[in-house]
Amino acid sequence: MVLTAASGSPAVLQYIAPYSGCTIGEYYRDLGSHSLIIYDDLSKHAMAYRQLSLLLRRPPGREAYPGDVFFIHSRLLERAANTRFFGSLTAFPIIETFTGDVSAYIATNVISITDGQIFLDADLFFRGIHPSVNIGLSVSRVGSAAQHKITKQITGRLKLQLAQFREVEIFARVGAVDKSTILILERGDRLIKVLEQTKNNPYRLAQACLILYAGINDFFMNTQLSRVKKVEVLMLFKPIKGLRAIFAVIDFIFLGYQLYNKD
Repeated sequence: MVLTAASGSPAVLQYIAPYSGCTIGEYYRDLGSHSLIIYDDLSKHAMAYRQLSLLLRRPPGREAYPGDVFFIHSRLLERAANTRFFGSLTAFPIIETFTGDVSAYIATNVISITDGQIFLDADLFFRGIHPSVNIGLSVSRVGSAAQHKITKQITGRLKLQLAQFREVEIFARVGAVDKSTILILERGDRLIKVLEQTKNNPYRLAQACLILYAGINDFFMNTQLSRVKKVEVLMLFKPIKGLRAIFAVIDFIFLGYQLYNKD
């Protein structure tokens, strides 16, 4: 269901629309369903509330927003819950950041209420990295507790490797780099390529874990990496030689057997 209050609508309707949508979600939650509500976006909701407050001659606070703007968002988002005897309601708020400033007033307010944030970077998007998730600014308070057990086991080093790549990438633009830095850059490029997915065609859990396992363990380092398909995974061990290849293949097959049985 889509409930909309367009930019041309009165501020009162823009203010009340998220609460009305949340009430609809609570209706399905109380019927025993698992519902999701997406607020797009709460920065515009805060602007509508500021407009109403100024018309009511309430004293403005920080950045001309009323002092209780944090309260109205917390009251809205904390209505999301997983009930014991009924269903659940999950809230997914969207916040617009200006010039990528994640420390702005409304953004920090909403982040402090939620279980973390996924920061989408326009620069990454225009570089062809989809989804354009900024690893450094994206945070989860839930962490790996929400991940599948095998995914958690495989991707333990992924964020560290990507963070190293982002840091080295900045310095590499300045001047010459050594062999170890080139290795980090090559690994980072391939990991980003592995994480790319085509629109409306996500990987299955088993397929994603197998590809991530190969990427994190450098099985792609000597291959021309494009869109990785399930059949192409069998060719990942071509550049690996000797005893390491035997153990890698055994480990890889065993992991694939576990994943496809559970998926």
